[in-house]
Amino acid sequence: MKYALYRGLFTSLAILPFPVLYAMSNGIRFILSKVIKYRRNVIRTNLRNSFPEKSEQELLEIEKDFYTQFADNIVETAKLLHISDREADRRIKVEGTDLIDRLVSEGHPVVVYLGHYANWEYVPAIVRHVKEPQICAQVYKQLRDTAFDRLMLKIRSRFNSVSVRQDKVFRTMFQWSRDKVPYIIGFIADHRSNTNVSHHHTIFMGQNTPFNTGGEEIGKRINAAYAYIDVEKTGRGHYKLTFKPIEPESLDVDSPYTRRYMEMLEQTIRRRPGLWLWSHRRWLFQ
Repeated sequence: MKYALYRGLFTSLAILPFPVLYAMSNGIRFILSKVIKYRRNVIRTNLRNSFPEKSEQELLEIEKDFYTQFADNIVETAKLLHISDREADRRIKVEGTDLIDRLVSEGHPVVVYLGHYANWEYVPAIVRHVKEPQICAQVYKQLRDTAFDRLMLKIRSRFNSVSVRQDKVFRTMFQWSRDKVPYIIGFIADHRSNTNVSHHHTIFMGQNTPFNTGGEEIGKRINAAYAYIDVEKTGRGHYKLTFKPIEPESLDVDSPYTRRYMEMLEQTIRRRPGLWLWSHRRWLFQ
């Protein structure tokens, strides 16, 4: 029953045209930023510590951009239940796929890193643009609300990508590699690490930041290659996804590929900061 309610609500949004959805998004943004003040203290603390050189007015502009993108993500994600391939291709441009096809044809599984930047739920559209991988997968963390988790899995399968639960990713990747299945798998690796477990730290957005090494640790055992998806927002509801190789300056440090990914993600964030997910507690002091 709960799933049916969620599905009905999202489907009723999905059938609406984009102009109507963005009018609704404007209302959602107002409620989140001005009425509920959704995680405002966390957002402002994160922004101040990440951009100490910026004025209060500049930080407020980034905050406004964040709330706009956050609200857009809600309606755009619902729209995935009812978006045509033609419309998806018009709104989601993908470049650098020759890199992925070459790596896969050379026999490498590809670990693809990305961040909570712009609308990450649109990234599975890359399935329509690569040729060599038989499987395009993404790692996800199961939600506590099982009905909503089921709905999100439905949405994430829109482009026939495979969602792999976080606690099953090791076993799944090893199995595909054993079976010699050509595949790529995406890790969103910018969430907060469990500081009681992680011994890996770097400077990210000017702050001491622990990070997870799961994707790289598995990748080393299966001869994986590593790539990053650089995301640009080219218009409201329009995104360009570009595959780039992750090439560490040195392999003589621990987790060189994850460290380089975080450097590349920071470059993306600094290009337009408001598109990153600032509303979560990611640093040691929080």
